[in-house]
Amino acid sequence: MTLRTKLTTLEKAVSPIVSGSSVAIGGSLLRRQPNAIIRQLIRNGVRDLTVMSWAGTTAIDLLAAADAIRRWEGIYVGMFNYGLAPNFRRGVESGQIEVRDFSETAMVARLRAAAQGMPFLPIKTLFGSDIAKRNPEQIKEFDCPFTGQKLQAIAAAEPDFTVIHGYIGDEYGNVQWPVVRDTDDMDQPFAAGAKRLIVTVEKIVPHEEIRKQPSLTYIPGNWVEAIVEAPYGAHPAACDTYYDEDDAHLKDYLGRSKSGADVRSYLQEYVYSSNDHDEYLAKIGGTSALKALDVARRG
Repeated sequence: MTLRTKLTTLEKAVSPIVSGSSVAIGGSLLRRQPNAIIRQLIRNGVRDLTVMSWAGTTAIDLLAAADAIRRWEGIYVGMFNYGLAPNFRRGVESGQIEVRDFSETAMVARLRAAAQGMPFLPIKTLFGSDIAKRNPEQIKEFDCPFTGQKLQAIAAAEPDFTVIHGYIGDEYGNVQWPVVRDTDDMDQPFAAGAKRLIVTVEKIVPHEEIRKQPSLTYIPGNWVEAIVEAPYGAHPAACDTYYDEDDAHLKDYLGRSKSGADVRSYLQEYVYSSNDHDEYLAKIGGTSALKALDVARRG
């Protein structure tokens, strides 16, 4: 069987994502946020997005800063130990961003339903909360046909696109994780149910390297539409086992996010004035400067 290369540029990879699309965003808290993809979407002027995430941080807040989100669905948006996500919060408070909250177990059920090709899965974890009351279009009560027990049907998470930042991959879209990594990784469930999956990785390696340890492949190439090499593609967030978050850059971003006018100056400096990911890296000092964040060097 001849394998088809899926290696491409960031610009080509995200070009199918247009205004009005629904997009699931991988990463958890300040790790593996697909920020290189997000910055390219902002450059492209994409608006009116329905966004799904797990524990969203920088990627969601950047989109909110660019007025690109119409609706968000997930378990959390904030900046973890840095506090609130100011641009997202401003969008929600103004009514610009519509919110649909889910518990972690409920969001997992949505992802599993999509991966299984099911329109919904039954749950009962949201009884007694207001989450279901505030989201009747995606959570509905029904009687179990076997026991008569009251259950809740929760709709599958079925975005048009899923975007993820990973560790290493090959030109055919196979993505591997390191043996030692943080454990709360929801990227694989997001990828398993994706209709169109776009992945950036820290490094593209030869296919032979992937074949040496096939059990480390958590996203197989047949799931992937496009793969892009984007070193430091999660910056200013971290990529666990590779590099830590950029504390100085995050503090500067949050300081300039206290008002819409100030955050627009940030976007102009670091997003709009850069034509691509390479130019963004150059603006923040280049890969030589970023090596100071590397886990191996700091350990």
